Amino acid sequence: MAKAVRFYETGGPEVLRYEDVEVGDPGPGQVRLRHVAVGLNYADTYFRNGTYAVPLPSGMGVEAAGVVVAVGEGVHNVVPGDRVTYTGFINTLGAYSTERLVPAAPLIRLPESIAFETAAAMTMRGLTSAYLMRRIHDFKRGDSILLHAAAGGVGLIVSQWARLLGLRVIGTVSSAAKAQVALAHGCSEVIDYSREDVAARVRELTDGRGVDVVFDSVGKDTFMSSLDSLKRRGLMVCVGTASGPIPPFDPVLLAMKGSIFLTRPALADYIADPVEKAALLDELFTHVGNGDIRIEINQHYALEDAVQAHRDLESRKTTGSSIFVI
Repeated sequence: MAKAVRFYETGGPEVLRYEDVEVGDPGPGQVRLRHVAVGLNYADTYFRNGTYAVPLPSGMGVEAAGVVVAVGEGVHNVVPGDRVTYTGFINTLGAYSTERLVPAAPLIRLPESIAFETAAAMTMRGLTSAYLMRRIHDFKRGDSILLHAAAGGVGLIVSQWARLLGLRVIGTVSSAAKAQVALAHGCSEVIDYSREDVAARVRELTDGRGVDVVFDSVGKDTFMSSLDSLKRRGLMVCVGTASGPIPPFDPVLLAMKGSIFLTRPALADYIADPVEKAALLDELFTHVGNGDIRIEINQHYALEDAVQAHRDLESRKTTGSSIFVI
């Protein structure tokens, strides 16, 4: 029988339950998948804790890679036996499972050069990095970025991609060990936010100018220092709230900080157009397939260890990408 992780109430990691589930035949537009590896993303905790509200009970996780077992009526983009990966939002919720039914539309055929584990570790993180580097801002060689959580899954991909584009990345980390990881993957400089004033250090490193763009996945704890790290008319990109939601503020604050631009993007809006999604995937798969970008999978879990996996995520014990191996 298939296994899945589900939750019946919102809360801490302890609400996750590892259960037997029945997986039926695919209906119209659906595919039955056998998972080989499942992505573990910080965004998963937002479903579990209620930040992203969904009807309960619910499955968990939105990203996985595996093999097509069967297809329903009207499915033409994949056939049984295809190697595929996927990511999404509510449309793919339920990825923490050994087998499942999933809509066919989000499925992405995997090149032979990309292993299942690599795909599960990078589909969401890689596409996120792709739109950050190729759609959010028109980067020019020599531009500078302040990258929070530089040793995380997205951080390591972004810093490598930025290096390919000739950009300067100042990364923030919480330990000397994470600093070494970030520097090895393309950061020009690192700031240990546990003992340094981030904004002051950024000003020092940029001769008082500030950076062109901030990628902030932390939220509440770093919002003000991120604004204070930007150049006049710089761009603040809020890509997550690991420390909690950003408190309400008067938009006049952006004017006072130097006419700052601010955006809170979502991956779903950058892969909604199949043509744009295909273009981002092509660039991502090319970089990974060529070895220009390395996907670091530093944590491997069994599906039944989902509670511990979420605890590790939220305690910032992880570096690089994390996956469940089925």
